[in-house]
Amino acid sequence: MTVVPDENLMTLICDACGDTVRATACVLPDAEVVWTLVSEHGWSGSPFATGPHRCPRCAPLPPDPTDPTDGGQPGEVLGIDYLEDVPVVSVAGDINLDGGDALRAALHGAVEVRGHVVVDLARVHLIDSTGLGLLVRAHRDARERGAVLCLAAPSRYIRTVLHTMRVDGLFPVFDTVEEAVAEVAGSNRAAGSAGAGAEPAPRAAAAPVRAG
Repeated sequence: MTVVPDENLMTLICDACGDTVRATACVLPDAEVVWTLVSEHGWSGSPFATGPHRCPRCAPLPPDPTDPTDGGQPGEVLGIDYLEDVPVVSVAGDINLDGGDALRAALHGAVEVRGHVVVDLARVHLIDSTGLGLLVRAHRDARERGAVLCLAAPSRYIRTVLHTMRVDGLFPVFDTVEEAVAEVAGSNRAAGSAGAGAEPAPRAAAAPVRAG
């Protein structure tokens, strides 16, 4: 089902029962991203205008197996891998208040041990202000150690949120984990060769992060 925009109002339609809610919504730079409307009214489903969407009454129904964003769960830290001696924190689900503690601990541990860290967002469906706050805090902790926190493989929705909240220039963002790791590992080798006490931050991805 599709969210129907009408100037400053949007109509959200439940795929299960057909109920609708019509309300003012914060329109993000990408007009297809309607997560603000979905979350404010307790609905579940896709963050995009093209559903599926479910009202609070129908949300407990089994999720649509064809859409990974339907019935998203709180963020889960899948693990921390070390690629070329660079810690890669892999996250899945939704980065929000419910799933923040595990990610906070993982990021803190990775930064404390190695400084540089790559966050793999390939399996992340949604992120709210709490999730962004966790990433920003981890970035600041890394920066205090002369290191950097990189984001890898964010979805179009995550990129839009970063742009809307004006933090897209804060993190180096890469299309893949491999690109992020290669950049960080290269910086580590350069710092070791130069004998510098602080490791320089890697360059941001060549292609700027932009909405849409």
